[in-house]
Amino acid sequence: MVRHNRNISELWKELSWKKFRVNLFKLQKRVYKAVQVKDMRKARSLQKLILKSKSARFLAIRQVTQLNAGKKTAGIDGKKSLTFEERFILEKTLAKHYINWKHSGLREIPIPKKDGTMRMLKVPTIADRAWQCLAKFALEPAHEATFHAHSYGFRTGRSAHDAQRFLFHYLRRNCNGINKRVIELDIEKCFDRINHSAIMDSLIAPSGLKLGIFRCLKAGVNVGFPDQGTPQGGVVSPLLANIALNGIEAIHSSKNAGHKANYPSVRYADDMVIILRPEDNDVEILAKISEFLAARGMKISEKKTKTTATKDGFDFLGWHFKCQKNGKFKSTPSVDNFKAFRKKVKAIINSSNYGAKVKAEKLAPIVRGWRNYHRFCKMDGSRNSLYHMESRAFKVFNKEAKQNRYSCKKLLDKAFPAVPYSENKHINVKGEKSPYDGDMAYWSERKSKLYDGATSKALKKQNHSCNICGLKFADDEKVHLHHIDGNHQNWKPKNLVAIHESCHDYHHMSKSES
Repeated sequence: MVRHNRNISELWKELSWKKFRVNLFKLQKRVYKAVQVKDMRKARSLQKLILKSKSARFLAIRQVTQLNAGKKTAGIDGKKSLTFEERFILEKTLAKHYINWKHSGLREIPIPKKDGTMRMLKVPTIADRAWQCLAKFALEPAHEATFHAHSYGFRTGRSAHDAQRFLFHYLRRNCNGINKRVIELDIEKCFDRINHSAIMDSLIAPSGLKLGIFRCLKAGVNVGFPDQGTPQGGVVSPLLANIALNGIEAIHSSKNAGHKANYPSVRYADDMVIILRPEDNDVEILAKISEFLAARGMKISEKKTKTTATKDGFDFLGWHFKCQKNGKFKSTPSVDNFKAFRKKVKAIINSSNYGAKVKAEKLAPIVRGWRNYHRFCKMDGSRNSLYHMESRAFKVFNKEAKQNRYSCKKLLDKAFPAVPYSENKHINVKGEKSPYDGDMAYWSERKSKLYDGATSKALKKQNHSCNICGLKFADDEKVHLHHIDGNHQNWKPKNLVAIHESCHDYHHMSKSES
């Protein structure tokens, strides 16, 4: 039996993953270009080919079982993972039922929000997540051709840093940002209130895929709102939300008002900032947005939506933006964001469950992630430098490790890894460009700029291609730094290569079984 399982695992690892990725991307690129020229008949025909594609099915299963952040979260069936044999069985099931897929119920997990209320995470089974991922492969390139350039949330090739840079561009001193106002727009229970008909009417998809999406929506219905909501926790849910909200960014545009200067809006999922001129009427703009949302079953959150002068500052995506008295634009980690981060760090430092070495290992990814997220902010001052946290950690490490100060300092350096900061230096994605437009050179080079240090150097040395599979880093899959000799203490450039996360997984999987 062990031998049989091992043979199955070898079969999975030896599948033509590189060929699968190339095949899927070729079809997605054709879908994107068909929608661009408004040939919807051809686009839907190509989407059917994606749903039928063996490459797409295997990649969808790999995505939800190996790469997604919630890959170990069980659905209503209690399954947290699939064996290699079960993955092959699921591929055959998808091949047979991709066009008439029936969704199981959803497992509900309450998640506390910062305002004290609860958000209900609704998790599909692994099989349902695989079908949703397959559906996303077909839907995303079609809608990427229609999405607004200033929508950055949950989109391939775009990030929160693009939204941050966007605000810098329009609120800096050269743009007289200090005299502007912004509307901080929040949509009340966005994911729970999206009208199903609004999504279905906007969907670019063949009829069979539309039926599957409709069943997916109905599987996560809210009591009392049978025709509203897309389940938070589904693979395709963020894309469906973007489809429903697409166009809201264009409601306020100075070009429509006959002005030369452009004062556009920026949206990240259901959070949005609208930049105003001094003479703009925010009440009228909000009335237009309310009308847009009402047609989609949603409404503005009166509690969280407000008009703010840029010199007073406002929060967006975990950052605090402000135009200072001298007119200079500044972004820093928001108070709420810092408090949440500090709470995590303190819980680890003060824990009595493990020693200094384990604490350092647990702190490292949390601190690195926080510093990376804020690397384009102004990070001076003791709060943002984490001086007080490091001092506290050093005292605890010194007490627990019972070693010399040099050893404690090494643990501290490991727990609080340094990240180079470059205030407002992020390079925004060009206009309406999409990873599905086929410009591999642009997207692979852009990918390398999102990384720094040894990873960035390795990417440039490898001409932005994976050292194992040879493909360009053009999609959203993470880039991992691999130590050739297996020694994670050897950081010499010759020992480091950049590879896909999935390639890294397979490499170590092979070594562990050999």
